[in-house]
Amino acid sequence: MSYRTLDDWIRQEAIPFDLDSPATVTAAIDAILASLEDSVVLLGLGEALHGGEEILIFRNRLFQRLVEAHGFSAIAIESSFPMGRIANDYVVGCGPDSYEAVRETGISHGFGQLEANRELLEWMRAYNADPAHRVKLHFYGFDMPVATGSMASPRQVLSVVLDYLAAMEVARDEEYRQRIESLLGADADWENPAANIDPAQAVGLSPDATALRSATEDLLTELRVRCPELVARGGQDRYLEAIHYAAVARHLLNYHAATAAGADFGFRLGIRDAVMADNLAYIVHREEGRGRVLAFAHNSHLQRGQAVWPWYTFWPAGSQLNAMFGPRYAVIGTAVGTSEANGIGQPEPGSLEARLMALPGAALVIPTHGGVGLPDAEIAGLPTRSGSARNPSYGPLNARSFTDFDWLVVLDSVSYTRGGPPLEGSGA
Repeated sequence: MSYRTLDDWIRQEAIPFDLDSPATVTAAIDAILASLEDSVVLLGLGEALHGGEEILIFRNRLFQRLVEAHGFSAIAIESSFPMGRIANDYVVGCGPDSYEAVRETGISHGFGQLEANRELLEWMRAYNADPAHRVKLHFYGFDMPVATGSMASPRQVLSVVLDYLAAMEVARDEEYRQRIESLLGADADWENPAANIDPAQAVGLSPDATALRSATEDLLTELRVRCPELVARGGQDRYLEAIHYAAVARHLLNYHAATAAGADFGFRLGIRDAVMADNLAYIVHREEGRGRVLAFAHNSHLQRGQAVWPWYTFWPAGSQLNAMFGPRYAVIGTAVGTSEANGIGQPEPGSLEARLMALPGAALVIPTHGGVGLPDAEIAGLPTRSGSARNPSYGPLNARSFTDFDWLVVLDSVSYTRGGPPLEGSGA
């Protein structure tokens, strides 16, 4: 179908919903899923900013519906990959008994403090506790290992691999452990936030770090050449977990080396997002035979095309996933009209947000059709609305949004997320 103008497209394709009306939310979600190919095994949901409460509420409603009606068994969020194991233990009922015990150790970036994330994990735990639900839900983080304000020390991911070798009674396991632990040094040296802007304070190219990169390569080689033996001893799942953690350690060490070399931040983000994509591919494989996976992160991580910000560009995880999965990957982007708490004013006339908000109602979903059948000249001439005065994570829609996302979820107004850190002025 072709549309003469974007306003024609909006009038004919938009599906309104209200977060306070479960029936309309369900209808909107079901319309999205009905449009996707049956081959989709990984569905991305992007957020236009970190700090939009209603986006998180929609995510929770979306995942619940995907589980109940569309064969999904797991959610992966923009949180540290190794920390996700702790949160998942809570969800499946084999770890701590309270969310408070995992909110900081199981979810990174401070996202464990968000009440919507508590509600998500508590719903998953309750779902899993019901014996009528044969397929139990899994929770994952899919970001690189992170610390406060920086990438993490490689200790946590390498420990998983070393513990695996010990459990498999590999003859050289103690040799590897002593070699690697002698090179790790203090976690605080790896996790120094000042290294992000001053390469001289980064340790990624120190003699010990360089030797650790070599030791990690040797560890990967050991795992690879012993594959048949290790799979026979401990099973394929444990083997694949160990070799994936070793690969994550390799990329993490490469990130630290790039930081110490003063590499462009966009390049470092590219490393991060390549690892995010690899983590999601691993998660999809883990869930194979159980169900499909929902991934949740910032729009700029999950979009199909190159991410372009005023200060840098990079190829995001979504572009990597598009290359890996093809039509088995689909992605929904979100858009925000206004948010006083986040410093987002009224969108300028003619912008895509302003056009979408012109419809009655508080929220809508709309398919982009990849821009096919829509007026190319009008899309190319779309003005980009102004950003946020308080929240630098906010990214508005633009002409590329039609090809970056399969669907858009548009919320006319959002509040600031419950439990989030305070935003203070334009430098927040």
